[in-house]
Amino acid sequence: MYAPRYSRKKRLGEILVDAGMITPDLIDDALAEQKKRNNGQKFGDILMDMGLITDGQIVTALCSQLGYAEVNLATFQIEEDILKLVEEPVLRKHNLLPFGFSPKNANLLMVAMSDPLDIRAVDDVTLVSGYQLEIHVTTKDDISNAIERYYGNAAANRMAEQFTKELEDAAKNRAAAEEGGAEDALSDAPIVKLVNQIIETAVRKRTSDIHIEPMENSLRIRYRVDGVLQQEMMQDISIHAAMISRIKIISGLDISEKRKPQDGRATLFVDRMEYDIRVSLLPTVYGEKVVMRLTQKKGLTRDKKELGFPPAELEKFDKILSHPNGIILVTGPTGSGKSTTLYTALSELNVEGVNIITVEDPVEANIQGINQVQTNEKAGLTFSSALRSILRQDPDIIMIGEIRDQETASIAVKAAITGHLVVSTLHTNSAASTITRLEDMGIENYLIGDSVVGVIAQRLVRRLCPKCNVEVEANEIEKQVLGINDPLRSVKIRKPSGEMCMHCGGSGYRGRIGVYEIMPVGFELKTLISTGARADEIEAQALKEGMKTLRMGAAEYALQGITTVEEVKRITFAE
Repeated sequence: MYAPRYSRKKRLGEILVDAGMITPDLIDDALAEQKKRNNGQKFGDILMDMGLITDGQIVTALCSQLGYAEVNLATFQIEEDILKLVEEPVLRKHNLLPFGFSPKNANLLMVAMSDPLDIRAVDDVTLVSGYQLEIHVTTKDDISNAIERYYGNAAANRMAEQFTKELEDAAKNRAAAEEGGAEDALSDAPIVKLVNQIIETAVRKRTSDIHIEPMENSLRIRYRVDGVLQQEMMQDISIHAAMISRIKIISGLDISEKRKPQDGRATLFVDRMEYDIRVSLLPTVYGEKVVMRLTQKKGLTRDKKELGFPPAELEKFDKILSHPNGIILVTGPTGSGKSTTLYTALSELNVEGVNIITVEDPVEANIQGINQVQTNEKAGLTFSSALRSILRQDPDIIMIGEIRDQETASIAVKAAITGHLVVSTLHTNSAASTITRLEDMGIENYLIGDSVVGVIAQRLVRRLCPKCNVEVEANEIEKQVLGINDPLRSVKIRKPSGEMCMHCGGSGYRGRIGVYEIMPVGFELKTLISTGARADEIEAQALKEGMKTLRMGAAEYALQGITTVEEVKRITFAE
């Protein structure tokens, strides 16, 4: 129904107090903070910035106190005719989105709003659309994500077209403006907005990496979502030079250097959350390719229960962390969640009375109470040289970002044997092969057996979308993948439906969960490792002691309907 004006005169603070979600004293504190900031920021945003309330709680209060209906835009496929009723700048300005006509009255336009108390926004949309409004309430993020879904590429394309036009105009007015034209226009708004738009859209689509790739006549932009690359847009190659220059500026890199690889980092706030952006540039035959890795500042430090450990595996994880000294290794390929597991382990170990020092390249997240060292090859501060200095800093626990060479491995082993707890990562395929990898680095078998107390191999599998998966009967090949050898046994599994789903964007998957192979190194395994046993022999003994392989863990998720058989095969192909 169209909300009467008198119901909207009530202030948000009063509504939240009446709903019992916040106290009047805290409302006064937030009002004082709003006055202090004096930047036009909305009161609801101030409350959330101060951590006094969540977006979802505000929606619940508005619906219960004022009688609005709640809506989830991710469940709607909005028709193009509806999207044309109000222009995108108006939607972004007021953070709202029309999503259909009311089934009760065809003359009422249903509009999702994060702030239904905004009278000006209601009046603007009523005037522009020509319809009376039926207001529904949802979170700010839900509306932002929906706007990006329907308008994101269009906005980026408009900015790119505007910038291309400015380049053409500059070329007409200046005789020598081939490459300089792109860089001289660097301060112009369109290219700055375009780069910001690409990053913000990526964040809202849960992207881990942005790839900007120059082709012969075009510029391809791809996002890695849930571990899989997907093309987001194609742009004209003429904007490439300016885009690269803008990215170099925000990440502190040399604009004039185009022949060598460069690495940098930047920080950006999107939807009130701080994101760390690691930038890598690589010269290719058509120009510099950029990969930007996005990490939420708070995303790496989680509670261990959020990592996805089954109860039995969580118990093993806790047992490994309880060792006062030795080496704990986390292994897996790039993008398998090793850093998250390491930071979670450090947060668990970070207690009063313990001196924790890390050496990383780069430092991915800052943890209160931990001394973190950033390597610097140019200054001679390598992993090995930093480790030597760390050992003179009276550490209890040492975290090494990655064991890359024999020298670093040797120092780590000696530190573990002399009473320190060392946690680090390696790039190996399984827990057992981690032991042989250390042997390949030149570490003596008896030293490995003496120092290693546990190995965690891990991968990330995509979760099935909860909105659009279907149950099917597993065929013989799928049953074999799941480790079921009984041809008569009926096994039900779940798969993506193949339908266009707004919740997952039609991919059939949304989010990822960790699969773990945890190998505590007890007396029997230490003895076996000290004799120079092969990886398959070490694995056989670990299985006898109750270890579950990556395939076994992933198969359990598939049987529970959390993921698919295809994902099981993808992450455990070597098996």
